[in-house]
Amino acid sequence: MKRWLRLGAAAATLTAASTAMAQLPQPPVHTAPAHPAVAKEADGASVDSTVAALYEVISGPAGAPRNWNRMRALFAPDAKLMVIQPGRDGGYGLRTMTVEDYISRNMSAFNTSGFYEREIARTTDAFGQLVHVFSTYELLRSPNDPKPFMRGINSIQLAFDGKRWWIANLVWRAEDAGLALPERYLQSR
Repeated sequence: MKRWLRLGAAAATLTAASTAMAQLPQPPVHTAPAHPAVAKEADGASVDSTVAALYEVISGPAGAPRNWNRMRALFAPDAKLMVIQPGRDGGYGLRTMTVEDYISRNMSAFNTSGFYEREIARTTDAFGQLVHVFSTYELLRSPNDPKPFMRGINSIQLAFDGKRWWIANLVWRAEDAGLALPERYLQSR
């Protein structure tokens, strides 16, 4: 009889714990931005249009205003932008930014210098609503510059919410004297 009472008490405890767990708040599922609507209807319609909009929105001559609402609207809520850069100790670090951090960090540079980032090659992998784009870029001060002042790779993760594509995360690494772009990332696949 004591065994049955213990089993009954254990079952009652499990039932109470299950009920309590069901009442805990669940993490939110983000399907819509908490910022203004997309500035151009095509933004987010496809992976291609989303990546093209990213490059387009940050590029322009010195002092030209950028459409920051369009930039904000490309990214999912809580998305991060990260740059891999050399550290003081000889290693490498990862600087993490929000979209707002990126905007405030680059405003003065965009006001004083032309900045044109363009995609020169792409590798894409997809699984359902998840796409990873390895986008090789070059940076120019003017769209007619004969040679870029920098090149690198943007690693862009995109997610589809059933209605449109969002940039979930963006990590980039610039080429330098110790790391040249491999030939395989200079040709689209």
